[in-house]
Amino acid sequence: MKVAIVCEWLVGIGGAERVVLEVHRMFPDAPIYTSQYDPSKIDWFKGADIRTGWLQKLPTGLKKFLPVLRAWYFSHLNLTEYDLVITCNFGAEAKAVKTKPGAHVCLCNAPTHYYWSRYEQYMRNPGFPKGFNWLARLGLKLLAAPMRRWDYKAAQNPDYIVAISSHIQTEIKKYYGRTSEIIHPPVDIDRFENTKAAGRHGFVVAGRQTPYKRIDLAVAACTTLGLPLTVIGEGPDNEKLKKIAGPTINFSGHLTDEVIALEFASAQGFIFPGLDDFGITPVEAMAAGTPVIAYKAGGALDYIMPGKTGEFFDEQSVESLIEALNNFKTEKYKSDTLKKHAEKFSRQAFEKKLSGYLKGIAS
Repeated sequence: MKVAIVCEWLVGIGGAERVVLEVHRMFPDAPIYTSQYDPSKIDWFKGADIRTGWLQKLPTGLKKFLPVLRAWYFSHLNLTEYDLVITCNFGAEAKAVKTKPGAHVCLCNAPTHYYWSRYEQYMRNPGFPKGFNWLARLGLKLLAAPMRRWDYKAAQNPDYIVAISSHIQTEIKKYYGRTSEIIHPPVDIDRFENTKAAGRHGFVVAGRQTPYKRIDLAVAACTTLGLPLTVIGEGPDNEKLKKIAGPTINFSGHLTDEVIALEFASAQGFIFPGLDDFGITPVEAMAAGTPVIAYKAGGALDYIMPGKTGEFFDEQSVESLIEALNNFKTEKYKSDTLKKHAEKFSRQAFEKKLSGYLKGIAS
């Protein structure tokens, strides 16, 4: 069986790139087609057959500016020689590739955010380098309508679609009119297996500090209550968050995997205030034996079990999170239960489910 893997880009490390890595591990001889690859930013694919096109010649820093060019590139990428084409769709253009009938399986992270569910959010804050946001807003405003039509048409291209969560399954049906199977993305829970903490103190929040992550809610709520909070990561909102933070808030910046594991394991709870397509870090916290307080929406609905793995708060507001924190009792959660639950989202579980799914559609 001749297999190809496709993804939009490989220029950084994240949950979407981890899906590509696991599919590559399942099919190590399959070439990976992508628009841009920067091995200095992601070293997971040494020895892999990575094939880039003419977009590789452009600076990787232009990635956000290139949706129209990527649309052209992937829609002209002819992969009809392959028996199975797996597109690891980051929520962009890879799903447009040409394949033979019945060969195309799309692992969909989300319908393209900047055309659909987060269009208004991107218009308010495109997240481009300083001085370019006005240009991004203008481009998005002018191109949104034709690119929505293109994106919808491209989403009809795959023969099969796999969603990363029940939330994304609903979004795929809403925006693309397609049914999909749910296979949760792989989480590297093994690195938390031997992490042991002397005790638990304070709360932790982690992730890229951007507006949609809503880390500001965690900072404001813990400041109001005088609770210790460790903020892991960096991003464009870093200075804004520091301005609203009280003396109990500690900004740690980027940390090594080993230190992050220890921070997770020694926290009373992990706060997950954003609406995410899935959310890798809360599952990592569970793998470290730590319960999660999450906003009741998005991917969190698939892994938060109130009273067993964590708790929800109902509104993305400081008041709602404060109420959840006031009612939160760390001692009622069992680390073994949390770790066992996290195993459902392991790399091994992902490979088993995807392998079974591929065999099922092939039979």
